[in-house]
Amino acid sequence: MSIPRILISADRSSAGKTTIAMGLGSLLHKRGIRVQPFKVALDYIDSSYHTELTGRPCRNLDGFLMSEDTILESFSRGVKGAELALIEGVRGLYEGLEATSDVGSTAQIAKLLRCPVVLVINARSITRSAAAIVRGYQEFDRKVNIRGVILNQIGSQAHAQKTIEAIETYTDVKVLGAIPRSSEMRLVMRHLGLVPAIEGKLTDRKQFERRVSTIERMLSEHVDIDALVKIAREAPPLKLPPVPEQGESPSDVRVGVAMDEAFNFYYPENIESLQQAGAQVVPFSPVGDSHLPDVDGLYIGGGYPELFAEELSSNWGMRQDILEASRGGMPIFAECGGLLYLARSISIDVDGFLASLEGKRVEQHGETYEMVGVVPAHATMGERHVVRYTAGTLTRDTPIGAAGTHLKGHEFHHSHLEGLPQDAPLVLSLSRGEGIDGSRDGFLSGQTLAQYCHIHALSYRGFAPSFVRACKSFKIG
Repeated sequence: MSIPRILISADRSSAGKTTIAMGLGSLLHKRGIRVQPFKVALDYIDSSYHTELTGRPCRNLDGFLMSEDTILESFSRGVKGAELALIEGVRGLYEGLEATSDVGSTAQIAKLLRCPVVLVINARSITRSAAAIVRGYQEFDRKVNIRGVILNQIGSQAHAQKTIEAIETYTDVKVLGAIPRSSEMRLVMRHLGLVPAIEGKLTDRKQFERRVSTIERMLSEHVDIDALVKIAREAPPLKLPPVPEQGESPSDVRVGVAMDEAFNFYYPENIESLQQAGAQVVPFSPVGDSHLPDVDGLYIGGGYPELFAEELSSNWGMRQDILEASRGGMPIFAECGGLLYLARSISIDVDGFLASLEGKRVEQHGETYEMVGVVPAHATMGERHVVRYTAGTLTRDTPIGAAGTHLKGHEFHHSHLEGLPQDAPLVLSLSRGEGIDGSRDGFLSGQTLAQYCHIHALSYRGFAPSFVRACKSFKIG
């Protein structure tokens, strides 16, 4: 299969690759090109922007969670109907799980997909050294095809000219653009990274559109978009597996999925897998809907419940419906933000955490808000940031898998639980990760499972079939 594709990587984190990748996706989409976005690793927030600005769900490609065959399957599924694949890397090009292998790295994905790479370099205060960086990145792994460079944080025209001359003299890599320093190019930052696109739109649509417009203008003026597209079209043919056919026909099993400004961290494959397993997916809003819809199970994913704690707490009808559903044996699976929502209460108490919040959300400092109450613990937002892969084994039967099932996923949070009883049933025994108590995750109450660990349906294929079966059993009573 021949699909034009380009991978935007960087020499390090915070070089500007996310801003540049999302701007490129938006510009190409507006040119009428059907762009399929991908994100290396498991980030939800960058992906939300790529989804919003290209009109196609961004998919994650992760070399730790997924096998090579699974990555190719996800890529094949994503590019169906697309004209160009735009992949954003993670951290520096070669950063991965280990010091001496490329597992989990952008380089691993670039090689597997035989994808041309454009390297974004933060060129602030360097000129000739930029050439050394490019040369070093080329020599480090010649199987990675670095085809272009975009310089960011350029101070002047003279700075740009000298840096470009050095790179194109000492390497065979073309400089595709030199972007000047600009405070306008900075996206709103928050405690876990960028503000999700859905919330940016909801809180200030005009500001969101202004920021995107500024990024598009800067890239149009300072990056050779046509040259970048040409590189993408020169990507070699790639042997991809056929897209799996739709699974069993949709049944009358209905799975409610929390989807609003507070809960929006979902991998597209997780939702698709529920549908392929025969479920009807029913979106609902814990913030805006007064009661649960008519469903046979609930999936409450990650997000920012702490920033909408007042709204979630004041929606008593929804909280009560979920509590009664859990007590009544309805299968409920909650990840991270969903875990916090199912706790007794939530509060924000750390000044360092608050410093990253904006506007009216800061007013929640020191307040405690009642949540659903399924998990007998209080959730506190702290300054410590947990971001890591997780792996573990279920020790009891749950709605997403039986005892003995191995799970791999990741944690991405600033919170911890307080006051959980010592004998609380934590059923995911971790070999890697922190979870709820340092070695265990997965609070189980009846058919409700709430955990910090985010799972990916292509990493654990038993997720959807197990959960839909549990919902079907609950439905027929």
